[in-house]
Amino acid sequence: MGGELLLVGSVPLDTVEQVFRALGGPLGPHLAYMPDGEVGDRRYWIDGIAYRVLNGHPEIETMRRPAPDENGVERWRPLGIHDQFRFRVKPGVKEVRFGDPGWRLGYTKDAVNSYFVFRQLKKEGVLPAALRFQVSLPLTYSAVTLFFVDPEDHPRIVPGFTAALRAEVAKMIELIPPEDLAIQWDLAVENRYIEGTLAREGAGAAGREAERLTAPAREISPYIPEQLALGDHSCFGTLDGWPSRQPPDLTGSVILLNAAVAASGRCVDFLHLPTLGSAEDAFFVPLQDLRVDGARVYLGAIHHMHAAADGLSRQLRAAHKYLPSLGSLRLAGAGGCPRGRADF
Repeated sequence: MGGELLLVGSVPLDTVEQVFRALGGPLGPHLAYMPDGEVGDRRYWIDGIAYRVLNGHPEIETMRRPAPDENGVERWRPLGIHDQFRFRVKPGVKEVRFGDPGWRLGYTKDAVNSYFVFRQLKKEGVLPAALRFQVSLPLTYSAVTLFFVDPEDHPRIVPGFTAALRAEVAKMIELIPPEDLAIQWDLAVENRYIEGTLAREGAGAAGREAERLTAPAREISPYIPEQLALGDHSCFGTLDGWPSRQPPDLTGSVILLNAAVAASGRCVDFLHLPTLGSAEDAFFVPLQDLRVDGARVYLGAIHHMHAAADGLSRQLRAAHKYLPSLGSLRLAGAGGCPRGRADF
């Protein structure tokens, strides 16, 4: 049975065909969903949005861009958070708007092109017939707010970007059969905000913040049919290191994922939680508050943080104490949305 493994997105190869052949072949039988590796402009995740969408927008001013290389040649990929693009909404603009709905962000174009290769490799037998094509998308607050230092700009950029993201999802579903598609919401920046609020103000405030940060999913969900697989990926970030942040436990991620599931307004097929290198019970205790609601739960593995041969096994045993459904599986729901409980 497939689905024991989840690839959250990026793969350090140059083309989608390389990704599908290198990983989809050997890992395909163990996957329910296969991403295209986020090659090209998406390799640096949201920095591609800064470069191709926000930079040069007539209602946005570019305050900083990544420094040039040692020879003075321009670069758009940052060396770290300190080197990322910075923007502000121009004075007098109440809401930034994005034209060419369905195509402006570039995700539909990339998805349609990658799906063509995906489908061809299925015909060749390189990829399993039951495998779904996975598109990993940053939800709105992850996609744009880190680039706008002034929080007063956030309500000016969030609605328009959410509308553009909603249009991309709708167009994607129009052009790719929903039963062959999975969408994963990436929630790394939301995770960062939640952890900050949790540390300063406690769990109650973090819960309210999580509802606000996942509200864009509520706006987009009506455009996502039940036949399409849907997932949420919480993350501690990697731009300033691997990982960028190391919170003491999974409380922030659990609060965030509970809010994301509630905002979806439909069943969610899979959830991913980062784990760092800890196998201590204290790190996993918050899992007892995770509202799985039938979703598969995947625990992330950062290889260099598992020095011991049984490092990941120890984590799974610790997590199982607080999420007993780990490793079990339920049959698909009557609505056609797979509702499994498994984690590997």
